[in-house]
Amino acid sequence: MAKVKFETPDVRPYPVIPILKQDSMKGDGPFVAKPPMQAALGYPGELVDNWQEVAIEKMGDLLGKYRSLRVYLDSCVKCGACTDKCHYMQGTQDPKNMPVARQDLLRQVYRRYFTVAGKLFPKLVGAKDLTKDVLDDWYNYYHQCSQCRRCSVYCPYGIDTADISMAAREILDTVGKGQKYCNEIIGKVFKIGNNLGLPEPALRDTLEGIEEDIKDETGIDVRLPLDVEGADILLVTPSADFFAEPHVDGLIGYAKVFHQAGASWTVSSYASEAANFGMFIGSYENMREISLRIRKAAIDLKVKRIVFGECGHAWRVAYSFLNTLAGPFDFLDQRYPIPQHICEYTYDLIKQGKLQFDKSKNDDRRMTFHDSCNVARASRMGDIPGGQFVIPREVIKATCNHFYDMPSDTIHDQTYCCGGGGGLLTDDLMELRVKGALPRMEALKHVVETHGVTHIAAICAICKTQFLKTLPFYGFEMDQIISLHQLVGDALILDDKTDN
Repeated sequence: MAKVKFETPDVRPYPVIPILKQDSMKGDGPFVAKPPMQAALGYPGELVDNWQEVAIEKMGDLLGKYRSLRVYLDSCVKCGACTDKCHYMQGTQDPKNMPVARQDLLRQVYRRYFTVAGKLFPKLVGAKDLTKDVLDDWYNYYHQCSQCRRCSVYCPYGIDTADISMAAREILDTVGKGQKYCNEIIGKVFKIGNNLGLPEPALRDTLEGIEEDIKDETGIDVRLPLDVEGADILLVTPSADFFAEPHVDGLIGYAKVFHQAGASWTVSSYASEAANFGMFIGSYENMREISLRIRKAAIDLKVKRIVFGECGHAWRVAYSFLNTLAGPFDFLDQRYPIPQHICEYTYDLIKQGKLQFDKSKNDDRRMTFHDSCNVARASRMGDIPGGQFVIPREVIKATCNHFYDMPSDTIHDQTYCCGGGGGLLTDDLMELRVKGALPRMEALKHVVETHGVTHIAAICAICKTQFLKTLPFYGFEMDQIISLHQLVGDALILDDKTDN
């Protein structure tokens, strides 16, 4: 592992509110997007000369569009319920990473320009002028929020810090100060169709290579079809599933499930990406444009169903926004959920007895499960309350003999973020990512020591990539993070069916 210029936080014997270290994470923030990246998304390439005026105008526009934003900025009473709920606050000890303090970076400017008291008596109500220092704090600290919503679970008023972070990032983009990581990725989706910029010939070769690997492993022809017109199912999955460990093992698991179910399915080279970084930058316009690619692919390929792979924020966008952003999807088969998660799909087959498993194939693994934030707190699965918690665990239990949950205050809707979500999965933020992973690593260590857990499964591409990087900082191995459908694929008993 390369040397780093920061210290990994000590794992605590029990959760405590850390001693605060003022401005411990004050800095320049992540790399700034270059002008061509900004232009591709419809934003100015550099900080505009009249940025204060543009920023205030954009804030007014957002306040007019989204009543919730004004409610969130008006309703905080500084009760302190959220103070220690943020993983970044716990790991970095910077008081500006308290959710209420991070909100206040925007709230104090809102009060100055959009409330009577702030205009007349700014000091009395904590209002501040929008200065370059304030703008820099926005850029720095709103990129120290993974939009995970854990603080909102504990807020007695339901204030959603994620929405405030999204608004701040959209304002920053509008004045010409966007984040390189997110905006570059969105541009690749617009140009090629996926986050990696993987063109159709490369994608086809990749899928054919995976087919060969499965054939070598199992002796059975399991197909991963591309651009098959008339297929029943369109699989839309994070592009990490096409090449990277442990993601690709999850894709292999999907393919084996489809094979065993005798399903007719396909991937689209036009819309091969499930992830939607438009949400991270707070831009519903860009989020809609990405979503419309999926709609077009579904229409062009004449599919009946859309199934999403293992990606937390992809599922949040699909579940919460897809129908309103890109719908209606009345051309799909209305007997099935629109859209559907791959875990729902697999779970339904398990309940119907259509999948059989040799659970002993996973006996070398003692499993726990990481609830990804955007699945846990911003979506559902299935037709039961809390299905997003029940269904993945039931799939794991169907494929493994040894499963243990982490402590109850670190899972389900109280789950801790992996530390790399919300558009922060970039190496220029590695210190933040490692420190933000502290609470999740503490919970993992607990089940390792208590139950001998050897592996942690996740259904989010960002979580899996984040854990690959951060597990070694806390004394774990990189390969202890696996895809949930890797467990499915490894234990599934396959028949040599004729490929559909």
